[in-house]
Amino acid sequence: MDELVIMVLDEARDNMNKSIDHLESQLIKIRAGKANANIVDGIMVDYYGVMTPLNQVSNIGTPDVKTVMIQPWDKNVIHPIEKAILQANIGITPENNGEIIRLSIPPLTEERRKDLVKQVKQEGEDTKIGIRNARRDANDELKSLQKDGLPEDEQKNGESEVQKLTDEYIEKVDKDLELKEVDIMKV
Repeated sequence: MDELVIMVLDEARDNMNKSIDHLESQLIKIRAGKANANIVDGIMVDYYGVMTPLNQVSNIGTPDVKTVMIQPWDKNVIHPIEKAILQANIGITPENNGEIIRLSIPPLTEERRKDLVKQVKQEGEDTKIGIRNARRDANDELKSLQKDGLPEDEQKNGESEVQKLTDEYIEKVDKDLELKEVDIMKV
């Protein structure tokens, strides 16, 4: 196979991997009724005037399946952490005892589980769109290479390899979604 075709395939694979990585990071944030420290990922705290990730100003742990515990290294940051959690709109009200913040994870209702499954499916669909866009970009690049002298059979082989990659990554998305859906619906 031509080196240029291999480069196009590698780039398509990288873009598809990025889509999968993004999906997995989004799925971690969707809670399934049990405590997971990842639900506070991405929350930024006003730490003495500097917006800082929550995990850089505190220890975050899960002492049991229904609680996320946040222990700030500096007790003066408790109120800004509480405020940041409320603003993040994760659906959980923080409880503060002056030293630590607890997030009690409420049990999921059947309706809420179905809403979360819809959210998971939407994330999956967005990821599939990203994978298809990577396929389109790779195929466009292959057509451009053919105009610049790449033999047509090499271009066709490249397109079929891109399609195999696409099918493989779409299948991986479906498996990830299925696992998350089972996790959410498990009572």
